[in-house]
Amino acid sequence: MTAAVVMALPTLVHASDQSDTKGFVDGSSLNLLNRNVFWNQTGGGGHTRDWSQALMATFSSGFTQGTVGVGVDAFADLALRIDGSTDRAGGPTIPTDNDGDPKHGIAKGGGDVKFQVSNTQLKVGDLQPNAPVFATADNYLMPQTASGFLITSHEWAGLNLEAGHFTSGTGTTTAAHSGNIMASYAKVDTPSASYAGAKYQFSKEFTASLYGAHLEDVWNQYYLNLNLVHPFSDNQALAVDFNLYRTLDDGDAKAGTINTTATSLSAAYTLGAHTFTLAGQKINGDEPFDYVGFGDNDAAGRYGNSISLADSVQYSDFNGPNERSFQLRYDLDMTSYGVPGLGFMARHIRGYGIDGTHVDSSSAYVNFYGADDSEHETDAEVKYAVQSGPAKNLTFHLREAWHDGDASTGGKLIQTRLITEYPLNIF
Repeated sequence: MTAAVVMALPTLVHASDQSDTKGFVDGSSLNLLNRNVFWNQTGGGGHTRDWSQALMATFSSGFTQGTVGVGVDAFADLALRIDGSTDRAGGPTIPTDNDGDPKHGIAKGGGDVKFQVSNTQLKVGDLQPNAPVFATADNYLMPQTASGFLITSHEWAGLNLEAGHFTSGTGTTTAAHSGNIMASYAKVDTPSASYAGAKYQFSKEFTASLYGAHLEDVWNQYYLNLNLVHPFSDNQALAVDFNLYRTLDDGDAKAGTINTTATSLSAAYTLGAHTFTLAGQKINGDEPFDYVGFGDNDAAGRYGNSISLADSVQYSDFNGPNERSFQLRYDLDMTSYGVPGLGFMARHIRGYGIDGTHVDSSSAYVNFYGADDSEHETDAEVKYAVQSGPAKNLTFHLREAWHDGDASTGGKLIQTRLITEYPLNIF
């Protein structure tokens, strides 16, 4: 075996998270996140608008000392409607009742028991996994959750492993932990979902990830990521990111036949305060690229974050069958201009060649798309984080999306999100 091969193999991590634990009480923390969201979307077949406030408390204990550490995590979330009317209900922040009226609020809580041996953890309960093939979302007012177990391990230097199995979940507007895990676009649920994956850092510049997921009686999905970040100088760098998904129907094929390959490639060049990004994306297959959702099959807040494609943006995922898309993006960090915490982003994405006419007549995606559909979207964001004083870490995000396309892609709409967050560390 050559020296080069030996150097490439992962080595055991000498330090142990469990041996360094401070104990159940001394390692505990309690945090409170205040989040305020104004949501407004016009077009796309309707007009939804509301203004809401959430208080989210998260407790995380340390681990007991010894060979096997034991701890607990718990959360309690409360969301309240500040403003919103029946004729504007239906967004992803506040749920509606059986009559279609927006509720005054929603609350949910949960937790997990956790175990730690060396640098390996097992959590059982209500979790927020963040894998590229199975990730809950926290894009609106309250986060989604998934109920099951999750194992994470970093026993070897540079290598992170994880695996999980889940049977139910909550959406952004649902509180029942018995909610569904589903295919977001197909809106078909699965009895259980499992995934496993690894991420390895070959060098300071290059990392690779490989994952697989199984949605029982829906699909098997595989994922590959290659990421290279090469610095040219202290203020210049090039980041290249490649993503590939392969999805095939499984078992009873509740969503019908699925045979889809989705790829994206992006290159981002940073020059001081400026970052310029060019990205391309391609969906190969007669079905759209679909991904995991949580909660109510028909709720606006069911879509998860299990999509790591470059052109999945504020409104559209640009994931129609046979769709090709490209993106131009510009980011500006105002720190270099004397305003730390202030940043801007603008991007434009165009998708074309969507053809959903060859999908099987028994498919859950039948009649979703036409023969030559297209779409385009322009997004802009302004963000600011207070840097000091009593309001330190108070953040503001103003996000605008302008989308236009055929009816299958959402048509013409404008979406506004104004998000304010203020985190507090209680202990």
